[in-house]
Amino acid sequence: MRYLFFATILLAACTPKESKTIGSIERIDSELDKLISPYAVVEIIGEGYAWSEGPIWVAKENMLLFSDVPKNIIYKWTEAKGIESYLTPSGFTGTNTNSQEPGSNGLIIHNDSLILCQHGDRRMGKMNSSLNNPKPEFINIASTYNGKRFSSPNDAVFRNNGDLFFTDPPYGLGTKSDSDPEKEQPYNGVYKVSQSGIVSLLVDSISRPNGIIFLPGYKKFIVANSDPAKAIWYEYELNEMDSVQQGRIFYNATSYAATEGGLPDGLKADSKGNIFASGPGGIWIFNEVGNVLGKIKLPVSASNCALSADEKTLYITASTYLLKIKMRD
Repeated sequence: MRYLFFATILLAACTPKESKTIGSIERIDSELDKLISPYAVVEIIGEGYAWSEGPIWVAKENMLLFSDVPKNIIYKWTEAKGIESYLTPSGFTGTNTNSQEPGSNGLIIHNDSLILCQHGDRRMGKMNSSLNNPKPEFINIASTYNGKRFSSPNDAVFRNNGDLFFTDPPYGLGTKSDSDPEKEQPYNGVYKVSQSGIVSLLVDSISRPNGIIFLPGYKKFIVANSDPAKAIWYEYELNEMDSVQQGRIFYNATSYAATEGGLPDGLKADSKGNIFASGPGGIWIFNEVGNVLGKIKLPVSASNCALSADEKTLYITASTYLLKIKMRD
């Protein structure tokens, strides 16, 4: 049965610490109560960014990292100090670019290293320094396929065996996007980088591949398509040879994209297979089979989200904001 619960009033200062809150929580299935308390609020913990993206919780350092893509910088947030500059430049290390979004986008922690989707440098890169002493020095993980440069790696995820999967839409190129003269790949692909460094094309049929996650078990992955004409989350299954065995529509939100701000973008899955996905109107919450449990309704476009190590707190990057929801105690 569908029912609504509005956890906050837009921009109301209603918590004991007088912190600003934003948005509301729409409860569509009672199963959402197991994930998010009826008393949870969406708190603003950072604002004023050009376009916030790619949040990742770093448990070892007890901090959140996120990208400001147009500004070519990564910020960190801690409970003790709030927002601080962490790394710049983050995605473009050259001297001249036509890109409107040259910075890093998606971020991953793997083997205590920071892995970055670098728009401006058009590659998957690894920061060549420790997490607690960041320096803008990078090791190339992958920058070409079939001898041609990627457009602008956007989001990425590691499989449990160490293979890296990532998406490559054209957003980090110039304003002409797919028709930009610097675009070299003939499609906007989903790729895999094996542990030995071999790059393979997995999917070439999605118009705007964006966020990507694995479901528990690492047999299936989901790709968000940030195309207003096909605002769809796709699910793919891999066979034993790592070829895409079959694909299906996980959820089609195209009708919502016509009336609500935002598109399928970054997403995360918890250990039970529940999915928190940025989409039209805010963050959509699915169970593993694609049933909508609820939505975190926001007045600005959500770009991505991250879960804390204990999966009790959700962090959201949304337009100019960094948001936090303590979902349960």
